[in-house]
Amino acid sequence: MSWKYARRAAAAKVSSERMYELIRRPVVTEKSTLASQYNQVAFVVPLDATKPEIKAAVEGVFKVKVAAVNTLRSDGKVKRFRGQLGRRAASKKAYVTLAEGQQIDVTTGV
Repeated sequence: MSWKYARRAAAAKVSSERMYELIRRPVVTEKSTLASQYNQVAFVVPLDATKPEIKAAVEGVFKVKVAAVNTLRSDGKVKRFRGQLGRRAASKKAYVTLAEGQQIDVTTGV
């Protein structure tokens, strides 16, 4: 087994402080609401978060079983505001697919 596959197979060990740092807030948009019918929940995560860390954090905080994690990163754009150039911050979202029969209610707090 090469080192790439050994690293993937190992579960991420995440401290409880890092778990709450990883899951910043749920994304509540029209698209994420439609994804909930496929047992998916979207979260805003830090730019340095990895998929195994996100999986461990969601399983630890919400006590659910995660089937898959998909991430997307959007780079910050240069925009104008009242004639002044500004830059939007880069962001990263994680779409977490839950195992069959599991659910997270994002309207309630943790």
